[in-house]
Amino acid sequence: MANLLYLVHRLPYPPNKGDKVRSYHLLKHLVARHRVWLGTFVDDPDDEVYVDTLRALCGGLHVARLRPAAARVRSLRALASGDALTVHYYRDGGLARWVRRTLAEQHIDAAVVFSSSMAQYVENVRGLRVLVDFVDVDSAKWEQYADNHSWPLSWLYRREGQKLLECERRVAARAERSFFVTEDEAAMFGQLAPECASQVEPMCNGVDGDYFSPDPGRGSPFDDAELPLVFTGAMDYWPNVDAVCWFAREVLPVLRQRHPRVRFHIVGRAPAQAVQALAGDAVHVTGTVPDVRPYLQHAAVVVAPLRLARGIQNKVLEAMAMARPVVASMSCAQPVRATLGHELLAAADASEYVRHIGELLSDPSLANMLGAAGRRCVLSRYSWPVHLGGIDRHLETAGAAA
Repeated sequence: MANLLYLVHRLPYPPNKGDKVRSYHLLKHLVARHRVWLGTFVDDPDDEVYVDTLRALCGGLHVARLRPAAARVRSLRALASGDALTVHYYRDGGLARWVRRTLAEQHIDAAVVFSSSMAQYVENVRGLRVLVDFVDVDSAKWEQYADNHSWPLSWLYRREGQKLLECERRVAARAERSFFVTEDEAAMFGQLAPECASQVEPMCNGVDGDYFSPDPGRGSPFDDAELPLVFTGAMDYWPNVDAVCWFAREVLPVLRQRHPRVRFHIVGRAPAQAVQALAGDAVHVTGTVPDVRPYLQHAAVVVAPLRLARGIQNKVLEAMAMARPVVASMSCAQPVRATLGHELLAAADASEYVRHIGELLSDPSLANMLGAAGRRCVLSRYSWPVHLGGIDRHLETAGAAA
């Protein structure tokens, strides 16, 4: 058993959005084997009620309060310093002091860092073993944003991509080991940072198949007369916003001409103004829901039409675990180790979404077979303990002297 410092950019509970799903399961994995001191941020007031839940799991806990609007302004200081905006966004004096005090007072054997922006708190600590879970190559994400926006945002996003890559390379060079969510992400980073390629490996996402499982007693949130299409995700996240707006504009009208009972349900917290504007007879925007499972279980089809996506999307794994048919963009479907056409459907353009969804709506038995095959796929290939076990061999000797 080792004493670990675990640094996460967002409170890893509840596991209700992509990064929090992974950071929570990693925390759960670590505390089952080690003593963990957790340093993190709260950026959503609704999450305050969960602080004590995490406190009970950890040997020590520090939660820094982050106000997104103020943090965005603060991050602009990076334009003068030459740093990545993301690093300044997550810079906090109180958390830095807590990290220094914890390192001084506790016998910390190793630090596990979730996302490159949190490595700043241990970057200059000599002799400390550091493992970094980058998850995705975030610098590449900002480059994608730049390609899809006009100036001046294109300039700002491209700068962020370049500066964040400098940060990622520096962090990975300092780390004993770095992890990415897929083999493709790890290979991409190895090409972008060849000096670090030998210290990088994939550590895949998983899904809790017991929690995300169909329940005959779970009621439906939908009207009996409709054919519900469902998208789930944090709706203040730009790739999600872009996905649902594109789908509502390019796919939904054609589908409703052929299947008038179709209704698109956008399920997730903090819907942006552009998402709220979609609400109407054809589109239902839920906002925060207490449990996403009823929406997934009773969906006719779950869609994931992200045009900008990195790594494995938890929303896809969760929907497949719920035994519902999923139609996803190529960028979402390809990282999933599923048989396309049998366990998961992929669409390259609006016409393919219309064709795939139309076939599933017209043939419920086909939809059920695809959903059942998808659930078998994720149960057999996406176990959290198996995938997260990849970090264990790098921690086996960390607490040997403790």
